[in-house]
Amino acid sequence: MRSALPNRPDESRVIAIANQKGGVGKTTTAINLATALAAAGRSVLLIDLDPQGNASTGLGLSRAERRNGTYRLLTEPVALTDVQRPTFVPGLQIIPSDPDLAGAEVELVGEPRREFRLRDALRRTDPEMPMPDFVLVDCPPSLTLLTLNGLTAADALLVPLQCEFFALEGISQLLHTVDLVRQRLNPSLVLEGIVLTMHDRRNNLSDMVAADARGFFGDQVYETVIPRNIRVSEAPSHGKPVLLYDYRSPGAQAYVRLATELLRRERRPRHADVPSA
Repeated sequence: MRSALPNRPDESRVIAIANQKGGVGKTTTAINLATALAAAGRSVLLIDLDPQGNASTGLGLSRAERRNGTYRLLTEPVALTDVQRPTFVPGLQIIPSDPDLAGAEVELVGEPRREFRLRDALRRTDPEMPMPDFVLVDCPPSLTLLTLNGLTAADALLVPLQCEFFALEGISQLLHTVDLVRQRLNPSLVLEGIVLTMHDRRNNLSDMVAADARGFFGDQVYETVIPRNIRVSEAPSHGKPVLLYDYRSPGAQAYVRLATELLRRERRPRHADVPSA
């Protein structure tokens, strides 16, 4: 059973995918989880909130096609339908990161409700256009105003955690920020889960990091582990999710399992608290 969704009058579930440490598979997870959920028959909207625009690139959008995207969504009172566009994945829409997004933080710093711009935008819906089942927000790899917008708009946080030592150290800062967001901006925010990424079976350290994460976070760590896989790394250069680039690869199959596990967890009661690391 789904938890209450106080931010919108519909049944969309907004999940922010965030980790302030770069290179942990955050955008890769956003692209491929969105694709796998769409392949499972769910309607999905992916919001590229990262000025680098890697999620947009990974879904085949050139920079020339991104002039009408998240920057406009945050700075103008436009409807979602004005800035979202279909992808080549049936059931998956995207709001791309446009080139001006990097300047949005400077422009918004003195504006009222600056942390609520994305949440307010998600409420500007057309009654005749149903919201998707899932809205995934690919946040920047830093704790900035854009990331705060993602966390404030979200019902839940999904954290990709790289199976390396320093990744465990960095997660404490993120969870501290999440706790502050819950206290001051979004009390309904919950931890959707932690996804272990870039796991290398040949490396004992990967297993040690996974064991430490499960020891601290318990069942909030997903059973599915995303392996290091060359196909996952190659797919973005072809403008495709790995599920379309090489569906049979271990990386693609792992993201299919992750989507299945997320859908299964959607039917379970949720943890109300985000633990302090």
